[in-house]
Amino acid sequence: MSTTPSTGRTIGGLAVGLSLLLSVMLLCFGLPAINSEPRDVPLAIVGDEATVGALESTLDAAQGGAFDVMAVTDAAAAEQSIRDREVYGALIPGSDGLTVDVASAASPTVAAALTAMGQAVAAQAGVEVTVNDVVPTSEDDPKGVGLSAGALPIALGGFMAGVATTLVIRGTRQRLVTMATFGVVAGLAMTAILEFAFGTLTGNFWASAAAATLGIVATGMTVLGLESLLGKPGIAIGAVLVVLLGNPLSGLTSAPELLPRPWGTIGQLLPPGATGTLLRNVAFFDGAAIAQPLMVLCSWLAIGVVLLWLSAWLSARRLAASTVDATGASVA
Repeated sequence: MSTTPSTGRTIGGLAVGLSLLLSVMLLCFGLPAINSEPRDVPLAIVGDEATVGALESTLDAAQGGAFDVMAVTDAAAAEQSIRDREVYGALIPGSDGLTVDVASAASPTVAAALTAMGQAVAAQAGVEVTVNDVVPTSEDDPKGVGLSAGALPIALGGFMAGVATTLVIRGTRQRLVTMATFGVVAGLAMTAILEFAFGTLTGNFWASAAAATLGIVATGMTVLGLESLLGKPGIAIGAVLVVLLGNPLSGLTSAPELLPRPWGTIGQLLPPGATGTLLRNVAFFDGAAIAQPLMVLCSWLAIGVVLLWLSAWLSARRLAASTVDATGASVA
């Protein structure tokens, strides 16, 4: 280790670099939250064409582009569309007033916004409003704080596992086994905390644990594959994908539809966002609408495995080439 004192140029460069990194982190985490507002939030409206059109016009006048309206025939169809994760809520006009169906389990933030919007529409029409929480959060965690708080551990846990595995474990097979073992243990532990300690999750424990395990393994394998193939630049790329972009764009603290376009959509294509959506839909909606997050996580998992295999193959080729060169040199 060098004992030569660092120069002012080195000190200044480090200070500026770290300051830029801090600024980028603040922008990545702060901008989505500051610019959060409803954007094409799926909403069902019960009624005939005239009724749906009138309510849609009222919503557009109040906040244009906030809701993507889907017409349904009756209250039962509206409730089913919520349970199927096709919409976040529904407006059901009737002779006794306006009923607003919400699902706080899908997003407490959106449920609160829909409740306020329904109250405003009812007040404008001079009728009573009734709010039904079709798929509520748990009684122990009514605001769903535990799931929101789990966004960062999911991202950082998978990221740190990928980095630690590359630094400590040698051998492609051994790294795969390590990552799979960590994913299972961490997935079980995280699900146990969310369900039994926080009281956040209410669904089948093993299904939720499987969802958490897949998300953690997919995240860790992505970082592991990138680092194995690219070295330190791979860690940096993984940090950007998982922490700087993946975590703030996950939509776990609000909803993807509340984030600025197209960042909400991009967030669902990254491991933290897909993991959060998968865990939410498994825990509260009996596995509805899990095809996309499953596909996203399996794709990232496959990418990580391929990158890890490619790194091992290239290392084997370099070793073989160096052995041939050494043999040729000794013969000469």
